[in-house]
Amino acid sequence: MAERSFKREVQDLKLGAGETFTGEGILAITKALLESGVGYVGGYQGAPISHLMDVLADAQDLLGELGVRYEANASEAAAAAMLAASVHYPIRGAVTFKGAVGVNVASDALANLASSGVTGGALVIVGEDYGEGSSIMQERSHAFAMKSQFWLLDPRPNLPSIVQAVKQGFELSEASNTPVMLMVRIRSCHVTGQFQCADNLRPPLSVRDALSEPRRDFARVVLPPMSYQHERDKVENRWPAAERFITERGLNEVFGPESAPVGLVVQGGMYNGVIRALQRLGLADIEGRSAIPLYVLNVTYPLVKGEFLAFARGKEALLVVEEGQPEFIEQGLAAMLHRAGSPVRLHGKGLFPMAGEYTGQIMLDGIAGFLKDTAPQLLPGQVIAPNAPPPEMPDLSQTVPIRPPGFCTGCPERPIFAAMKLVEQELGKHQITGDIGCHLFAALPPFEIGGSTMGYGLGPASNAAFDGGGARRAVSFIGDGGFWHNGLSSSIGNMVFNRSDSVAIVVDNYYSAATGGQDVLSSRAKNPSKATGNPISKALEGVGVKWVRQIDRTYDVGHMRDTIREALTTDYDGPKLIVASSECMLNRQRREKPLRAQAIREGRRVEAPRFGVDADICTGDHACIRLSGCPSLSLKVLDDPLRDDPVASIDQTCVGCGNCGEVADAAVLCPSFYRADLVHNPGRWERLLAGWRSRIITWLQARRARRVLDFGEAS
Repeated sequence: MAERSFKREVQDLKLGAGETFTGEGILAITKALLESGVGYVGGYQGAPISHLMDVLADAQDLLGELGVRYEANASEAAAAAMLAASVHYPIRGAVTFKGAVGVNVASDALANLASSGVTGGALVIVGEDYGEGSSIMQERSHAFAMKSQFWLLDPRPNLPSIVQAVKQGFELSEASNTPVMLMVRIRSCHVTGQFQCADNLRPPLSVRDALSEPRRDFARVVLPPMSYQHERDKVENRWPAAERFITERGLNEVFGPESAPVGLVVQGGMYNGVIRALQRLGLADIEGRSAIPLYVLNVTYPLVKGEFLAFARGKEALLVVEEGQPEFIEQGLAAMLHRAGSPVRLHGKGLFPMAGEYTGQIMLDGIAGFLKDTAPQLLPGQVIAPNAPPPEMPDLSQTVPIRPPGFCTGCPERPIFAAMKLVEQELGKHQITGDIGCHLFAALPPFEIGGSTMGYGLGPASNAAFDGGGARRAVSFIGDGGFWHNGLSSSIGNMVFNRSDSVAIVVDNYYSAATGGQDVLSSRAKNPSKATGNPISKALEGVGVKWVRQIDRTYDVGHMRDTIREALTTDYDGPKLIVASSECMLNRQRREKPLRAQAIREGRRVEAPRFGVDADICTGDHACIRLSGCPSLSLKVLDDPLRDDPVASIDQTCVGCGNCGEVADAAVLCPSFYRADLVHNPGRWERLLAGWRSRIITWLQARRARRVLDFGEAS
């Protein structure tokens, strides 16, 4: 199984009433699910919610004791479909995945779930991956909640509020027969804190128990005429029930004085940033007590008209703190004020940027600008004068270089793209697409291979327009995670069905590496609760691919180059698939480093390979770096007045994969790379032999030094 253990985190899930949980927000959500009597949990890993999946995967014993079904789903769509158990049965279910891409993948199942409605509480935990820490396109999950009528929770970023949101989310879902989205931002997932635990609860009706009494209700099947009734039910029953629950249970919160000329309407997830900005303006204290009224939307959809208008009453102006675009909340609130004939002025975008993350400085500038324009008397004079220009931030774009992501040291994917680059030097540039995963980093220097990606598992499918033949065959890359997620049917099946003449390379590193190293169907290690060891090549043959080449050591750059060249030049007319397999170095090091360190401590002999560059042989053309890009390959300036250019050098972070030497050999570069085996706890004979070698080398070096000195004196 994946080379990470979460045994310590699992122990935290066992805490009971009267005990204190300390940890990250995403782990607090995991504990809250068990305290809520959840009956089943599923999902697909991805930042920033992977930790929730990883911990549950290691908590099988605890989940079994509680009667909770856990499944690591094949995709977000499979996870969302799992919530069908809550349609007919009063069982609480939760699934989780990365948003907004996860919501996009799961959209068909989610739309059907929202139409039929639920009898048990259904919770979709969305990791809102937005802002400068994001790895995806910049979109919000809010639009989908509005489209399909999911209630959307966005709790304040502290552990008690997050835990309460999980429990209230289930209750809201049950009270309104509607699935609920719980949106947790990157900072919410990683915020640390404490909350008082409750006992874990067994589900009143487990999924195992439900099998003994199957239920059917045609009224909840999404077919005409019932689908028309679902729409009426949403508007006439579910929506009013949700508003009543939100109001009566106080899911949204109001802070600050009861009366003031202005107020702030804040997304729950933005609360910490707002309070920090008010503190910097002297309008809030360290405990969060605010001198400005705050209406905190822990539920950002639906907006409750009565609550909002009551907060707006008596105020002259309101500022909406809504991160991202379009400004759905601001538009909704503006419509409420207009229809109520309210004279309150609404501010939002304009003072805040339309797009992008609300950093500390942006939050400070936006709130300060609002108060300066609408209530300057509330601003302490020593903090900011009413007509003072906004503070200027230094422009660091010219001095701080961008830091794009890149392959790890020793990554087995790097030699694949070195081989591809060598083939392109020979055959010319090709139309190349990538996929979601580590291999997408090849689009960046030094490889600059590929330039587009359309979604997880869709790398080959995004080349479909070029599959009909041409001057050169199109090439696509897809990872093993994407292959099993969606690629086998949507990409490879598409190639077979349409008799594609292009080439696809499946990058098989044994794990869903980019999402944290979780096991997939083709993982090599045995997993006690999952079926691993299913070869990708067999799956390819099963869907009709006739031309398949399996490579079990990607570090053999010469073999990789020759196989790619064969695929691009063969007379075979049809899909050509190369499965390039080598274990993810990061996961391999997680497994091997502790074992190696333990062996050294115990006095056992351990041999560790290291690679280096002979500075006397290196020509300094740096072709090895351009074809490898390994972070451990750097430059070194020699103390030699006759050599101006720096030479290649390998630093101490080298993991001994040997890729640099393989690239140098395949590309016919200088033979300056060498391998040295570092031996820990050598035997007696090895120590004796090393001593002899050292003395001989010392004698030879001294003799050479004498000859140089004699030559200098003679001249």
